[in-house]
Amino acid sequence: MPGKPSVHIGVGQASVRTRLGRMLEAALNAVDPAGAVRRAVHRTGTTLHIGKSRYDLRRYARVVAVGAGKAGAHMGKALEDRLGGKLDSGMVVVKYGHAVPTRVLKVLEAGHPVPDQAGQEAAVQLLNFVGGLDPKDLLFVLLSGGASSLLPAPAKGLTLQDKQQTTQLLLRSGATIGEMNTVRKHLSTLKGGGLAAATQARVVSLILSDVIGDDLATIGSGPTAPDPTTFADAYEILQRHRIWDLIPQRVRERLSQGMEGTVPETPKPEASLFRRVQNHIIGNNSAAVEAAAQAARKAGYRPLILSTSLTGEAKDVAKVYGALAREISRTGRPIKRPACLIAGGECTVTIRGDGKGGRAQEFALAAAHEIAGLPNVWVAGFGTDGTDGPTDSAGAVVDGQTVARAERAGLDPKGALLRNDAYPLFTTLDAHIMTGPTGTNVNDLYLLLAF
Repeated sequence: MPGKPSVHIGVGQASVRTRLGRMLEAALNAVDPAGAVRRAVHRTGTTLHIGKSRYDLRRYARVVAVGAGKAGAHMGKALEDRLGGKLDSGMVVVKYGHAVPTRVLKVLEAGHPVPDQAGQEAAVQLLNFVGGLDPKDLLFVLLSGGASSLLPAPAKGLTLQDKQQTTQLLLRSGATIGEMNTVRKHLSTLKGGGLAAATQARVVSLILSDVIGDDLATIGSGPTAPDPTTFADAYEILQRHRIWDLIPQRVRERLSQGMEGTVPETPKPEASLFRRVQNHIIGNNSAAVEAAAQAARKAGYRPLILSTSLTGEAKDVAKVYGALAREISRTGRPIKRPACLIAGGECTVTIRGDGKGGRAQEFALAAAHEIAGLPNVWVAGFGTDGTDGPTDSAGAVVDGQTVARAERAGLDPKGALLRNDAYPLFTTLDAHIMTGPTGTNVNDLYLLLAF
């Protein structure tokens, strides 16, 4: 992330905008992908230090790197700086608009959250590249949020359109990222340990986690991690979300063949190939949440971290925040004013309308209804990648007067929530949080301020 992140917050008192902006900037600085790589990777002469691991670069014929995710270009640039002339070549795939100049690594752009043709072509290039390496080579794999969508490599018998339709149905169903990736791993040649299996090189993965609990098998659909999930798990997820009958016929056939044992499973934890693979988590949501809490304390608030593993429907999470806001206002529990409650995680949205928005904006709009009429209370939902859903907004901030302001402006806040149409309402109210692409992605932040 080049320079200091800039956060623009529209609605709210000037003092609230300033303090909230500083909290979000602190959170972004804490998970700056380039800084995460620099903190994790150190070089002394020809020896590379990553955690407790040591790599003598003289032992390797080539040192190369590949990667995927919204933070991939920033991570790659930092790795270039650490390795200097030792880095031979490589490539990273990022979401459109998330590229930065690099010296050695080729940067490709592709679609997210729905995979596209550019991503499929990039996946072919990446697989061909790593397939040409041998045991004397050292391969760095740089993974961050979005990697799963950015590297679509359909399994034999499937098409990109099959994967696009399946992804869209999963997104609309309210499936969690773990559930989505369980399905996608069983439709891919690259996910679920497939990248590690496709090369003979020694593999070192540097991972910026966008997954609750930092599950290696879920981040980016685990291209360098063993996969504990099965074809049967994927089938159960699609059935539970009632989209089994809606997914393409070829997808149903592949999953059925996998359950019958006629299609091989993804590599499991006992597979010998993982003896030459090391995965390192170098940044996560916890770091962002803790940094936001420190900034809140400096701003004069009493911070309370609720969770770094928040999940659930955005509307339901908003109800919890509304209940907490009312409790603080009435009793001073669970923390007295001036208070700042912070949680990190990833809500889901089951789409039932045809509107425009994202999970952070949906959370904020639902929270606006829950805190309506409360004085001196603000709630914000913030996507750390700077792009909440298919929008240019990172999220939104609301207060006890947001619903009334919307109605005075001739808007229909209840209808907007029913239509999943938060974006245009917040545009009219100037209530968005705008950052532009941040170059990182470690889930979302959900904040409540009360004084």
